[in-house]
Amino acid sequence: MENVIPYKIQLISIIGSILFMLFIFRLIVKGKLREEYSIMWIICTLVLLVFAFWKNGLDLIARYLDVFYAPALIFLGAIFAIIIFLVHLSVVNSKQQKQIKNLAQELAELKNKFLLSKKSSD
Repeated sequence: MENVIPYKIQLISIIGSILFMLFIFRLIVKGKLREEYSIMWIICTLVLLVFAFWKNGLDLIARYLDVFYAPALIFLGAIFAIIIFLVHLSVVNSKQQKQIKNLAQELAELKNKFLLSKKSSD
């Protein structure tokens, strides 16, 4: 009876990861998620799938890194991934802010030229 529970958890992990991967692909196909942002989600899902199939993998890596509580590695990896993703989003946001400012300036210049040409034609 003890061996049944880990197999259930493993099966739930595999099914959940596959469903999440399909959800990400569906968002890409519908155009709601750009490919560049989906890469991180796909990589995270693949890592979860690897550990779902490779039961002792997390324990093996934890022993190699001298981590006493193996699930802490999952949290460490998740925090690291979130930080990288937030930095990436900050860079994208800064770039878009700069583009918006440039577009607003160009629009103001075009409006000014249009108004000047309209006044001179009157």
